[in-house]
Amino acid sequence: MGLLGAMRTSSTGMTAERFRMDVISQNIAGANTVQTPFKDAYRRKEVVLSSTGDGVKVDQIAMDKTPLQTVYDPSNPYADAQGNIKMSNVQPVFEMVNMLSASRAYEANIAAFNAARSMAKAALNIGNI
Repeated sequence: MGLLGAMRTSSTGMTAERFRMDVISQNIAGANTVQTPFKDAYRRKEVVLSSTGDGVKVDQIAMDKTPLQTVYDPSNPYADAQGNIKMSNVQPVFEMVNMLSASRAYEANIAAFNAARSMAKAALNIGNI
């Protein structure tokens, strides 16, 4: 792989990690939603990445199959006869850890891209005095 290939791989990695951060942000935003008779509570989404010849691509956005959380809140208008409500299966602390991981991966791709760019500049300046 040449320098341009390394830069292309880093750029696809940055795009994928940025998309992953967007989905994690959606998960955090939907963390406190409640199931109503007309709408299900927000379900956590996961980004599935895959490797290609040119880098990384978003393969799919998968719905997390873990059950919704059951919380006792008899004052909620959507509570059942036992006083329970169904809430989103998003765990904000887990999502923040995922966000930190995606952010660090994005930063690593920036560092790799900048290193390849610096090498390309140095190679162009070899003939200069």
